[in-house]
Amino acid sequence: CKEETNVGISSHLKDLRILMADHLLKLLLIGDSGVGKTCLLLSFMGDDFSPGTRSTIGVDLKVKTVQVGEKVVKLTIWDTAGQERFRGLTSAYYRGAHGIILAYDVAARESFANIRRWLKEVDLFTTKPDVVKMLVANKTDLSNHQVQKQEGIDFARENAMLFIETSARTKFGVKNAFEELVLKILDIPSLLDDEMGHVRVKEEDEDVAGCMC
Repeated sequence: CKEETNVGISSHLKDLRILMADHLLKLLLIGDSGVGKTCLLLSFMGDDFSPGTRSTIGVDLKVKTVQVGEKVVKLTIWDTAGQERFRGLTSAYYRGAHGIILAYDVAARESFANIRRWLKEVDLFTTKPDVVKMLVANKTDLSNHQVQKQEGIDFARENAMLFIETSARTKFGVKNAFEELVLKILDIPSLLDDEMGHVRVKEEDEDVAGCMC
């Protein structure tokens, strides 16, 4: 039937778009355990918020293909464990990263203070000197803020980072965070010279998103 044919063509074009991505980018999510990194990623992937989400053990990986203007971009997004015992394991995953999200919980001041330590790891393990860093103030839906927005803005400015507020629970700012990070990466030619240098992933793990323009 005609409708089935159209569906088949649409699916085929979708598969072709994935295979013919203009750019392959590796993104990394880091920060203390419990700041909401996994929930941020799941929110971006389109999943509903779950307050019972367990802390990541080691490293988790999601793949999402998005359209940025006229470009098709495949993102491999690495969600790392924040626990100390996994730090040695996750350090290898910094290599080849084009963009890094450093997240903290606005209701947990210690997680904000520890961003300095995470930045030192970025400087130590990243292999791309122009890697784009974004500071994400998560859990803004909570009322008991221990870190004010201006503190985050000032810290990000001092350390040449992008800054954005988010809430994985309400999805506030989540899509914008990833969109802004990707757009900044695409604006830096040196980051795109060797964008194939990260670990390959299975096609069936992918999700295809709409336009990020």
